[in-house]
Amino acid sequence: MSDWVRVAPLVDFPVDSRRVLDVDGVRVAVFHLADGLYAIEDVCTHDGGELASGELRGCEIVCPRHGARFDVRTGAVTAPPAYEPVAVLPVRVDSGWVEVRDPRWEE
Repeated sequence: MSDWVRVAPLVDFPVDSRRVLDVDGVRVAVFHLADGLYAIEDVCTHDGGELASGELRGCEIVCPRHGARFDVRTGAVTAPPAYEPVAVLPVRVDSGWVEVRDPRWEE
């Protein structure tokens, strides 16, 4: 089993876009910012709600339920009510395809 999962062609990710994808049963939000591609689990650590439909302010995603903010590059919390970071997944481009590390993969 490969530890990388192809999610979509790079052309499907214009700069300043995001897509929510199922990666082996885990909802993953992939963001294409001006400085690269980033992937996080699409779950707010404050209450378990989804994040990706929230407003994207630069590199921060704002939780649409309670306003917690997370840096999509690092997963770090940048504003409460959340205090735990969101899980970040490695993302890469290979042969024109965006790939995300399988969330079940362990080093």
